[in-house]
Amino acid sequence: MKVLIVGSGGREHAIATSVAKSIKVDKIYCAPGNAGIGQIAECVPIGAMEFDKLVAFAKEKKVDLTIVGMDDPLVGGLVDEMEAAGLRVFGPRKNAAILEGSKAFSKDLMKKYNIPTASYETFDDPKAALAYLETADMPIVLKADGLALGKGVLICNTLEEAKAGVREIMEDKKFGTAGNRMVIEEFMTGREVSVLSFVDGKTIQIMSSAQDHKRAKDGDQGLNTGGMGNFSPSPFYTKEVDEFCKKYIYQATVDAMAAEGRPFKGVIFFGLMLTSKGPRVLEYNARFGDPEAQVVLPRMKNDIIDVVEACIDGTLDKIDLQFEDNAAVCVILASDGYPVSYEKGFPIKGLENFEGKEGYYCFHAGTKLTEKGIVTNGGRVLGITATGTDLKEARANAYEATKWVEFENKYMRSDIGKAIDEV
Repeated sequence: MKVLIVGSGGREHAIATSVAKSIKVDKIYCAPGNAGIGQIAECVPIGAMEFDKLVAFAKEKKVDLTIVGMDDPLVGGLVDEMEAAGLRVFGPRKNAAILEGSKAFSKDLMKKYNIPTASYETFDDPKAALAYLETADMPIVLKADGLALGKGVLICNTLEEAKAGVREIMEDKKFGTAGNRMVIEEFMTGREVSVLSFVDGKTIQIMSSAQDHKRAKDGDQGLNTGGMGNFSPSPFYTKEVDEFCKKYIYQATVDAMAAEGRPFKGVIFFGLMLTSKGPRVLEYNARFGDPEAQVVLPRMKNDIIDVVEACIDGTLDKIDLQFEDNAAVCVILASDGYPVSYEKGFPIKGLENFEGKEGYYCFHAGTKLTEKGIVTNGGRVLGITATGTDLKEARANAYEATKWVEFENKYMRSDIGKAIDEV
């Protein structure tokens, strides 16, 4: 079969790597893709938001299945357009992708269906938000309502910081139209855990847990990013946590979306906070996380095409979803200065060192193929992932593998997965 993957980052490279393992697939396209994806798929110069071109390409090439990796096209309704053209596509429709597209919607959904989350208020007017802050407890969390590349969240320790944050989001429009509306919510403390799941509209199957590192600098300092590294499974995601979430969060979310007339098919990412009062939902995403996909998919035993098709057909209950009894760690190699400003266009050396090495992956995020060879083309450049028998071995392997590649202004955190030493 022919498969088209929509997107251009490390997540899409991880998806393409899994798709390439399937015995059912003989041709992979990626739009627009990147230099790494181009080694296993045919990259086509169509942007993820160019819906008409994507539909026309899929029809022209007789694509059997499209997998939408990115949030923007999902929230924008690419799945609906492809379905309307008679194409087979994996991902939530627009009315279900709102689960990620609007934080206000998802918070209201959780409140209505008693899904555990932080207390919150929603604001369309910056003056009303500023007035509310005068009586709120600090620290507090400000969230731009719409999509903001994983960066539209500000944790404010003082009233002055919070007021400045409101102005940043709602008046200065730092995150664009995503800040037209804002959610102000209670600050929760505890371990953060990410859990990805496959959903077919009614059935949900949980993938292995993972744990992200959002801040740019060691020790969780610096600005929020799209993610600087990840590990899977999380030792803090215990059997008790799993049982609680299965009872009160996972199926409850799927049932709530169905009850709202928004049946969800695709991947739901649950961002959880393990508080002293039990697990709470921090956020939902309507697709594979990035870099979560880079540590979870390499550990999945199933043929990804079997699982994806079961989600589309509503037969996920027939799938026995299985993961290797091992661990994976991903360290992001970024351009120094990310997420603010950075130079790109530097040649990357040593990529060939990953060829033929089982258990090691070099997922491209911000790369480009030029006459000079493969060069840096983004803030997050590569996701270096390694597996191991346990998290400590996987972590050691991943950091060793970061030495195999070099480029000017290469930057990474040195403490990805350090929390596992505390277990």
